[in-house]
Amino acid sequence: MISMIIIPIVLAYLIGSIPNAVWIGKVFYGRDVRNEGSKNAGATNVIRVLGLKPGIIVLVLDLLKGVVPLALLPFFFEKNNDYFYVYQIIIAVATVIGHVFPIFAGFRGGKGVATLVGVLIMLFPQVFLIVAGIFFGTFFLSRYVSLASMCAAISLPLLQFAFFQFDKLPLLIFAILIAVFVPLTHIKNIKRLIRGEEPKFVFKKHSTD
Repeated sequence: MISMIIIPIVLAYLIGSIPNAVWIGKVFYGRDVRNEGSKNAGATNVIRVLGLKPGIIVLVLDLLKGVVPLALLPFFFEKNNDYFYVYQIIIAVATVIGHVFPIFAGFRGGKGVATLVGVLIMLFPQVFLIVAGIFFGTFFLSRYVSLASMCAAISLPLLQFAFFQFDKLPLLIFAILIAVFVPLTHIKNIKRLIRGEEPKFVFKKHSTD
């Protein structure tokens, strides 16, 4: 019984630890994106350093890292269990931790935004499209991916509260934690935004910070 609880958590961390940005950069381009651009192992920096095509591939793969562990969870844990929502959150956290601190890449990962998107699709389907709209609206107005990510994250608990169900209190608490976590992982971006030094996203093959 204990193993059926622990195995999905370990599996979620290992899936989250797959460093798509690092591996694609090294295998196909001979470059480590963690040493260039914003030095972040995420899709945005891959687009800046390597180009749009590998960046989109990394984005999709990182997003799937958030989807797959939660999609597999019902095979290990009964969905009608009283603690199912709590366990979903534990799996989601393990996945994101794997992305930020990947065992397969020296514990130097990305900020976890794309993987969080996958988590949001699975845990907050009612409000996901609205959150996505806030992200894209902020992005197209400002061209700052970091600002769009933070605005979307902060809006999540407010929107979840609007759709609040008393049997899903753990999800609301998790939404609040996301609203805190994403800005904390963007402290450097916040400082650059304040100084007017944050690079805007531009749609071209190569660019650097």
